[in-house]
Amino acid sequence: MNMSNLMAQAQKMQKDIQKKQQEINEMKFIGCSEWVDVELMGDKTISKINIKNKITMDEEDLECLEDMIKIAINDAYEKIDKEIEKKLGMYSKMAGGLF
Repeated sequence: MNMSNLMAQAQKMQKDIQKKQQEINEMKFIGCSEWVDVELMGDKTISKINIKNKITMDEEDLECLEDMIKIAINDAYEKIDKEIEKKLGMYSKMAGGLF
């Protein structure tokens, strides 16, 4: 294989990676907990938070709600990471785990 073919393949792989990353960035991921749903975009920006149960908040409820929000956000992040692995996993193995 000559150098120009190798460069062409590398450029094609780079374009494929960028395209798949853009697809992921445009997707919505919803993380859920008992009281809260959190919607994140694939670039891990929060686009929406929905508190499911409207309750009177005392200090203990507020702390619990904060925990539920963290659980929901982390759940959405895990879904994003799984989608990245699904779409870009083959490239990360080829690139020595750079992704």
